[in-house]
Amino acid sequence: MSRLRWLMIGLCMAANAINYIDRANLAVAAPTMSKELGLSATDMGLILSGFFWTYAVMQLPFGYVADRVGARLSLMVAVVWWSACTALTAAGRGFLSLLGLRMLLGVGEAGAYPSFAKVAASWFPRSERSFASSIFDSGSRVGSALAIPLVSWVIATLGWRESFIITGLLGFVWAVFWMWLYREPENHPAVTPEELAALRAAQERPKAVDAAEAQNQVPWLSLFRYRTVWGMMAGFFCLNFVIYFFITWFPTYLVKARGFSLAELGTLGSLPALASIPAGWLGGFASDALYRRGWSLTAARKTCLVGGMLMSSVITLSIIAPNIYVALLCFAVAYGSLAFTAASIWALPGDVAPTPAHVASIGGIQNFASNVAGIVTTTFTGFMLTVTQGSFAIPLMVAGGFCLLGAFIYLFVVGEIAPLPVRDARAPAFRPEAAR
Repeated sequence: MSRLRWLMIGLCMAANAINYIDRANLAVAAPTMSKELGLSATDMGLILSGFFWTYAVMQLPFGYVADRVGARLSLMVAVVWWSACTALTAAGRGFLSLLGLRMLLGVGEAGAYPSFAKVAASWFPRSERSFASSIFDSGSRVGSALAIPLVSWVIATLGWRESFIITGLLGFVWAVFWMWLYREPENHPAVTPEELAALRAAQERPKAVDAAEAQNQVPWLSLFRYRTVWGMMAGFFCLNFVIYFFITWFPTYLVKARGFSLAELGTLGSLPALASIPAGWLGGFASDALYRRGWSLTAARKTCLVGGMLMSSVITLSIIAPNIYVALLCFAVAYGSLAFTAASIWALPGDVAPTPAHVASIGGIQNFASNVAGIVTTTFTGFMLTVTQGSFAIPLMVAGGFCLLGAFIYLFVVGEIAPLPVRDARAPAFRPEAAR
């Protein structure tokens, strides 16, 4: 079973890599597309932000649906949907068509992370959950790192439209393997009753309940009554404000502010994303290791959450970096620290869900808030570039400020890391006994 569960989380990592390749394609292609289609920086900022409007909003229903129908079906539908939208982006002819396709892409990709969180919570005990989360989350960095050289090469060789067709096909191939290989532990023929019982005992959670029964115990809307849920939302917003600078505007920064060629973009430009991959694994390993050594789950998770957010604030130092190599070092440390933090962030839904049937719902709720940051980051940065005639100084200073704010929130707003009390689910918000 040990090998089997790592296969399942590996499939999630692969899906996430494809997710971010498709998501980052537009950012890499933006300079070429803007020139050909006559799009301004503000236009491109709005197109990039269009994704996050639907992506953020659809986190809420997708998390609920994933808990009701299971990760196998929810993730397959999500991947097929976003892959089709990616391929169709090749047909974009201007601002409105690209904005519409980008918004449709966001609908499909919204199903990814809630489903990933549910897979990790289903297949892993809490002593391994943070590392498992770091594995599937590292797919975002793998995808971001691959997107820059892959898409740059395809654009240089074939054209920007062809880059969307090629990357869109990847998801359809993945969906075939997913439907063939994935099952929940209860339904997998290779999992014995003894192995299943041992897994559930190691998860230290209440026994699995029917989704309908769980909704009677803790209605979906009542999840918003917990202070910890709001803290998770706010902290993740701060982290993703910075993450989405890397995903959306970072290639443009390297080209416009640092004078990178397309070839340099495809090599040096991928270094921060590459550095973040082992950093994310380290964050997951560290969080789980501290817990196994006897630390409370709260202390283990918060040490990594707060420490990672504080370190990521070095992104602001890139403003005064004397050369591109020092700047890239600042970006690499910042991106790596954010990945270190994210491993514990994605362990939290499984850690705090009041029942196993609420894991994806809480994952969707916190990811909804985090991706509102995508709207803010893309639009704000595009606007500031227009106002300051291309200066990235203010966006980078604001990003550093959000890193510090996120550390404060995870330390003081998020409460004990433990299953939220079912008995208080219907209590008024922020009552002391319901604050957790």
